Amino acid sequence: MPKRKFAVIGHPIGHTMSPFIHKRLFELAKEDGEYIKADISPDELKLRISELNELSGYNITIPHKQAIIPFLDKLDKKAELYGSVNTVRNGSVREGFTTDPDGFLKALETSGIPFSGDIVIIGCGGAARTFVYEAALAKCNITIAARSRDKADILADEVSLKVPDTRIKSCLISELDGDFDLLVNATPVGMYPNKDSMPVSEKALSRCKNVFDAIYNPLETVLIQKAKANGSKAVGGMSMLVWQAVVAHQIWDGSQYSIGDIDQLIWDSAVEMRRKF
Repeated sequence: MPKRKFAVIGHPIGHTMSPFIHKRLFELAKEDGEYIKADISPDELKLRISELNELSGYNITIPHKQAIIPFLDKLDKKAELYGSVNTVRNGSVREGFTTDPDGFLKALETSGIPFSGDIVIIGCGGAARTFVYEAALAKCNITIAARSRDKADILADEVSLKVPDTRIKSCLISELDGDFDLLVNATPVGMYPNKDSMPVSEKALSRCKNVFDAIYNPLETVLIQKAKANGSKAVGGMSMLVWQAVVAHQIWDGSQYSIGDIDQLIWDSAVEMRRKF
């Protein structure tokens, strides 16, 4: 039987950690799968769909998470709600999924961070959208803090329309005030190479019980370090990155993994990232 083939597509794709993570997940599950990366520009996507349809499945990153949808037969409920796909399962039906929300929720759960109460999400881009929708579905009290009040308002209005009874407001990051059960950073502030920056002031951070930072390079941002120094629980984006890959394997093969194996993979992925990049 020929080896099943999988891939991650995006543009640019050079710094992706996906091949390392997914190859390890196939090994842990004792599943036979070849996993590659494919740099596909927006102009090439339509031309290469037949090539992608030959794969058993694939992952999608920027800039194709929305553009891939017209080429699929079906979306699961979360992908339909978000209008975004990061995992495809091929077969008689080409079905799209989004595993980013599951990765986020598992990262919080395995770190012992509750997803409830008053939550502030920093940013209003693609990553922020994921976190705001999940907070709305979890019936949290949401504050979107961004550099652009207009963009934050647009996101708040969209989520309120799709998730009835959402309790949500927005403000500028510079105006952020109050006590929060969880702060979620969905901006690139603090990412390598500008790793000495924080998206919020130390004063604002000191009033947050728990912190999640979507950045995974560096493994511990200044935001995470200072949150821990304050006595807060805090987790970075590498945990989410690995857990969303785990969910993709559950979709493809129904694979199951131990918490210990995934914790080790999160650590090994961080070591590999430092080695390569």
